[in-house]
Amino acid sequence: MKRILMILSLFISGGAFSQETVYPAKDYKGLLFIKNATIHIGNGQVVENGTIKVSNGKIEQVGTNIAIPADDVKVFDAKGGHVYPGLILPVTDLGLKEIGSGVRGSNDYAELGDNNANIHALYAYNTDSKIINVLKANGILLAGVTPQGGTISGASSVVQLDAWNWEDAAYKKDNAIHINLPDFIYRPSPYAAFLGVQQRKADEVLKEAEEKAEEIKAFFREAKAYLQQSSHADVNLKFEAVKGLFDKSQKLFVHGDQVRQMLVAVDFVKEFGFNVVIVGGSESFQIAGLLKQNNIAVVLNSLHALPSTEDDDVDQPFKTPAVLQKAGVLFALSDDNGETRYRNLPFDAGTAVAYGLTKEQALQALTLNSAKILGIDNVTGSLEPGKDANIIISEGDILDMRTSIVTQAFIQGRQVDLNNKQKQLYERYKYKYGL
Repeated sequence: MKRILMILSLFISGGAFSQETVYPAKDYKGLLFIKNATIHIGNGQVVENGTIKVSNGKIEQVGTNIAIPADDVKVFDAKGGHVYPGLILPVTDLGLKEIGSGVRGSNDYAELGDNNANIHALYAYNTDSKIINVLKANGILLAGVTPQGGTISGASSVVQLDAWNWEDAAYKKDNAIHINLPDFIYRPSPYAAFLGVQQRKADEVLKEAEEKAEEIKAFFREAKAYLQQSSHADVNLKFEAVKGLFDKSQKLFVHGDQVRQMLVAVDFVKEFGFNVVIVGGSESFQIAGLLKQNNIAVVLNSLHALPSTEDDDVDQPFKTPAVLQKAGVLFALSDDNGETRYRNLPFDAGTAVAYGLTKEQALQALTLNSAKILGIDNVTGSLEPGKDANIIISEGDILDMRTSIVTQAFIQGRQVDLNNKQKQLYERYKYKYGL
């Protein structure tokens, strides 16, 4: 009996520190106000000592002279604090990869095969991921869940980060098709001789890359011909899956960092008229004018990284956002760091401020720009009337690691729980050592 009580006690104490007690918030119908705040709209505008009025999950008013009723409303006083649109992580394996290669059963981010156009990442999205609540505590409320692997990886979807299951989480389904372009640069391995591996020739690598790029174009040509037919004897799921690229309801996200890869992306615009987004784009600063000319957006990954080539300035990754901003290229910031697990997204933007962006431009790269690239700017990305009330309140500057302390967050007007495994462990060991 004593042993049973001991086991029960351990179970209860373990549950007290378990993230499983963090529940998705219930819908809130009615009025909600956030007052006395410095409001960063997300489009470059800032309202000092302002008020936000939310009605049934939608932003109704933003300004300085908004009357607050005396009864039956929720009021949050953000005096001395800052209010922002919820941050957006535009390209990520969040909810698809939990523990990396160490625990294969926790991962479902890549399908076997080279052409997986008909794969939908949303259906594999795990809303119980321990990483999700950590991101919410850093102000990230939406994410573009993206498949990996193969040449054509499949379709991504936008999710909101407070849900019971993938159906609840879905914010915009199948918003983009993702492809991975081959490496056009010969990168000899310094360990080849030691491992007994024969080095490949540079012209062989380039030829294979060009053939693979042509193979992708051939697939889209065949898909275009297929979709122009009024009926089909047999349904081709891969061709059907890319229909949205041709009617502009989807975008083509091209993963690549090299100029040669981005020139192939320009070909997709010219030949097929696709809406193209470069993901990675570490060398995009070299052809910013060409990207602007072809209306190609860029999602920059992990600014806290070394430059792409030895000829680049060591701080080039930090300077690239300002180069794209100056050229008029629509760009957003993402974070694919597998060790910090994406939570440093706002601080990447803070680094970009130190290298040429204004704070509001950097914020826009995490909010409205991301929303435009993901095709959801009609409902989120800025604190404007008519949009979803995806809002965060911070004690200080959200881009500053020292002052970024998120105190409240709202998704579609619902106040979400910001507790998470890391906060619980922090409190646990404070208790243990009497702090």
